Amino acid sequence: MFRRRSDDAAASATVLEKQDETTRHPEAKKGRPTPKRSEAEAHRRTRVTVPKDRKEASRQARDRMRVEREKQRQALIDGDERHLPARDKGPVRKFARDYVDSRWSLAEFFLPAAVVILVMSIVKVPALQLLSTLLFLLFFVFVALDFARLGLGLRKQLGERFAGQNTRGAIAYGIMRTLQMRRLRLPKPQVRRGEKP
Repeated sequence: MFRRRSDDAAASATVLEKQDETTRHPEAKKGRPTPKRSEAEAHRRTRVTVPKDRKEASRQARDRMRVEREKQRQALIDGDERHLPARDKGPVRKFARDYVDSRWSLAEFFLPAAVVILVMSIVKVPALQLLSTLLFLLFFVFVALDFARLGLGLRKQLGERFAGQNTRGAIAYGIMRTLQMRRLRLPKPQVRRGEKP
């Protein structure tokens, strides 16, 4: 009699009240009888079906996770904003992606160049080994300058477009995206090079 109602029951009751208030006139009848308490509790219990054994529960959890991962993978390919992972969601991250994808960047060629330089350093010719070391240092300096140019430009654009919004982490997100080759980037680029984001 004096038992407290559970949080779920209170929450569902308030949601139903709000739905009724928005869909009908306040003085009109609701058009259905109020369910008995036992019927409402039975209805709540049937909606949440928890498997009895742990193996079945873990199998259902694995299936749910697999479906969720598949949705995220497809969203990374299609660019569907609803199912993207949390790190890629939002207009700020989308703008950072488009900003990076619309520009040529030296950093996206870092991995192929590093492989070439590594092969040159393995060859037993001292001149080639010295040249590979110098090339690596030069390339590293140019990539660092490219990062600075891109980071400053992105910070300025984010400040203009998203003034007053949280843009934390967007510059690092954009810089990390430049390290990936364009065709391997996920989410897939949505703008062409030279287009304005």
